[in-house]
Amino acid sequence: MARRSLQASDLGIRKAQKAFKTKAWTQEYLANEVGIETRQPIWKFFSGKPIERHIFMEICFRLDLDWQEIADLPSEVPTKAQAQDNSRDIDHLVQMVRSRRSNKVQAQCGTIRLLDIAQLIELKDIYVNINIQEANPRQNWVEVSNLQNFSPEEFVSVDLSQIFQARVPALKAVAAYSKLMILGKPGCGKTTLLQHIAMQCNQGELLPDRVPIFIRLKNFAEDATEASDFSLLNYIRQEFCKNNISAYQFETLLHHGKALILLDGLDEVQEEERGEVLKQIRKLSEEYYNNHLIVTCRIATQQYRFEGFTDIEIADFDSCQIEAFAQKWFVIVGKNSREQGLAKAAQFMQKLQLAENWLIRELAKTPILLNLVCCVFYAKSDFPSKRADLYKQGLEILLVRWDEARGIKRDEIYRQLSLPQKIKLLSQIATITFEQGHYFFAQSQIQQYIADYLSTLPNAQTDPEVLQLNSEAVLKSIEAQHGLLVERARGVYSFSHLTFQEYLTARNFVANSDSQSLEKNLDQLVSHMTEPRWREVFLLVAGMVENVDALMQSMHQYSDGLLADDQKLQQFLIWLHLKSLSVQAPYKSAAIRAFYLTLVLPRELSLARDLSLALAIDPRLAGNLAPDLALDLALNRALSLSLGLPCDPSWERVLALSFALPLELAFGYGTGLHSEAKLLPLGESLQHLKEQLPASEQGRDRLQEWWRANGQTWTEKLKFLILRYRNINHQWQFSNQQQEVLKQYYAAKQLLLDCLNSGCEVSSNLREWIEETLLLPIVEIGSFS
Repeated sequence: MARRSLQASDLGIRKAQKAFKTKAWTQEYLANEVGIETRQPIWKFFSGKPIERHIFMEICFRLDLDWQEIADLPSEVPTKAQAQDNSRDIDHLVQMVRSRRSNKVQAQCGTIRLLDIAQLIELKDIYVNINIQEANPRQNWVEVSNLQNFSPEEFVSVDLSQIFQARVPALKAVAAYSKLMILGKPGCGKTTLLQHIAMQCNQGELLPDRVPIFIRLKNFAEDATEASDFSLLNYIRQEFCKNNISAYQFETLLHHGKALILLDGLDEVQEEERGEVLKQIRKLSEEYYNNHLIVTCRIATQQYRFEGFTDIEIADFDSCQIEAFAQKWFVIVGKNSREQGLAKAAQFMQKLQLAENWLIRELAKTPILLNLVCCVFYAKSDFPSKRADLYKQGLEILLVRWDEARGIKRDEIYRQLSLPQKIKLLSQIATITFEQGHYFFAQSQIQQYIADYLSTLPNAQTDPEVLQLNSEAVLKSIEAQHGLLVERARGVYSFSHLTFQEYLTARNFVANSDSQSLEKNLDQLVSHMTEPRWREVFLLVAGMVENVDALMQSMHQYSDGLLADDQKLQQFLIWLHLKSLSVQAPYKSAAIRAFYLTLVLPRELSLARDLSLALAIDPRLAGNLAPDLALDLALNRALSLSLGLPCDPSWERVLALSFALPLELAFGYGTGLHSEAKLLPLGESLQHLKEQLPASEQGRDRLQEWWRANGQTWTEKLKFLILRYRNINHQWQFSNQQQEVLKQYYAAKQLLLDCLNSGCEVSSNLREWIEETLLLPIVEIGSFS
C-alpha cells in the first residue's frame, strides 16, 4: 500500500524553497492555500520531516512542483498481502472519483448541438456507431496516372483507404490500444466519438476501471494563456479539485494508470500555442505512460505525432450508418413519434437511393453534411430539384459555418485570403482539373495552380520560392480547415466530394457578371454537351445562371447542329417526323418521335428501346400505351424473337414468338400505307404467318429441319408486313460514325430536357418552342420559329 507519509529529499527541499521564495508567500498563507489550520506541517515540509501524504502533495501542487521530484522515495518491494490491499484501495478510489465526477462528465459529453438545430440533443439519442480505419492510406504510394480513367460514378465508389485498410468499430480500437491519435476530416464525428467514449466509460460500459477525463484542447490553451500556467497536469488537477478530489487522490489515480484522458481538437489550438500544448501532451504521456490517452485531430495536421501512439482514422458513413442516423434524426430532431419518425426516415432513404440522387448520397457519407441533407429533406419531404442551393449550403458549412459555430479561428497564410478569394481559388482549381477530366491530381500540380492564383492577387509575392512555400501552406490549410481537398495517397489529392468539384466548376462558369464574358463561358460549356461526365455541371449552371433562356437555346441549337450536315441522318429525322404524324396517340409529338427513334434503331446500338427521353417529354407513356404505339412495340419484339431463333431454335422460343405476334391489336387495321389492293388487313396477314409456324408435337428434329428450310423466309415475310403496314423496320444501315453521332445527339437532347425539368426558370414561350421542335429535322424547325 502507498506510504501514508512523505518527506522531502535534500534536493527537493532546495527546489521547494526556491519556488516558495518566488511566490513571495508566508508559511501561514501557504497553509491557508493548502487548507490546513496550522503552519506546523509547512514547517515540517521545509525541514525534511515526514508529513501526511495528501498534505505533502497539495503543498507541491500549490508551489507548482511535481511531488515525485520533491519527495524522498526509497525503493520498496511490497508483500503479496500489501499488493492486494493496495489493489482494493485503488478500486475503491476509482469508483469514488467516478461517482464524484459523473455529473461533470455528463454535462461535458452527454449532449451535442447539431448545426442549424436550436435545441441540444442527447448524445445517446443521435449517436451512431462509428468505424475507424487502422492504417493511413497517405503513407502508400499510388501513381496518379493510374487513377485518371475513372468515370464520375467510379470516382465516388473508389475508396483508396479501403485498398490498404480494414474498417473496425471505433470502440474496439479504443479497447485494443492505450494510446490513440484519432484523425478525421472536418465534420466526420471526431468530437462526438470522443464524447461517446467518455460517456461509455462514465457509465461503466467501456474500461470500467478507468476514470474518464474530457478536455477540449482549445479551451485548455486559452485558459492556460490567461492564467500564465501552461501545465496540462495542473489544469486537470484543478478540474478534479472542483469535484472535491484531493491532489493526493488525483496523483494516485494517475500513478496507477486509472485515467482515460480524452484530449479533443489538437487542430483547433492556435498556432502560437500549439507547440506548448504538444509539449504538455508528450510530457503527460511519458510521465503517466500506463494511462489511456486519446487525442483527436484533423487529418491534415497529422504531422503532430507522439511516441507510442497508434494513428487511426474515422471512416465515412456507409449506407447502414446513414440509415441509422436518419432514423434517429427524424424521431428526435424532427420531434415525431417513433412510428412517424421511422416512416419519415424510410421515405428519406428511399429517395436517397434513387439513381438521380447518387451525388447527394455521396455527401451524406460525412455526418455534418448528412445533417444538412436531413434538414433539407425534412422541409419538403424531398430533395430540391435545384441542387445548386444544397451544394452551396454544404460548401458554406465547410468553409465558414462549422468553425464559426465552435468559435475557432484558423491561422497561417490562408487566413489572409478573403472568403470570395478562397471560393474563387477553389473554383479555378475545380474547373481546371474537371476540364482535364482529372478527379485525382499530383500535389505538385495542385500547388502550381495555387501559386498561379496567388501571383494574381494585389501585393502578391513574385519570388518563385516564396510562392512555392505559400502554395504548399495554402494547400495544407484547405485540407486541414475545410477538408475540401484531401490527400488520398502520398502526394495524390482530390476534392473530398465530386459534388463540390462539379459545383465549383459550375460556379466558375457563371461567376463573372460581365455579360460578354458570361456568354463566352456558356458557349464553352455547351461544347461539352456530348460528354456524359458534364451532365451535373449543366444542371447546376441551369439553376445558377440568371438568364437561363440563352443557355437553353444555345444547347438546343448545338445539339441540332450535330446532325445538320449529314443528309442520311436528316432523312432519318424526316421519317421520324412523318411517322409521328401517322399515328393516333394523346402524347406530345416530341415524345412520339422519341419513342420511335429508339424503337427502330439497330438492336446493337445502346439506345435501342431506351424510353427515358420519351418519358422525360411526356410521362404518360409510362402507362398503357396508345394502340398504335403498343402495336408497333409488339411487332418489334416479335421480330427480335424471330431474329434470335437461328441461334437456338427451341420449342420454347417458337412458342414465345407465336404468343408475341399481336393479333388482337392488329385486327381492325387495314392495308398498309403503301399497300396494294390485294393485301389483306394486317391482322389476317399475321394470322396466316402464325399458322405457318411448326407445331410442337412434331419433335425437335422436325423443328430444326423446318427452320433451316423456312425460317429465313418466314422472318422476311414478318419484316415485309411490318414495313408495309406500319412503315417501320427500314434498313437504315448507319455507319459506325453515324451511330456514334446519333448517340451523342440523343444524349444531348436528354441533357437539354433534364435541364428544362430541373426547376430552372425558363420562359414559357421558349420551353414550348423547344418541346415542339425536339428531334425534328432542320427543314421542319424553321416552321416553328
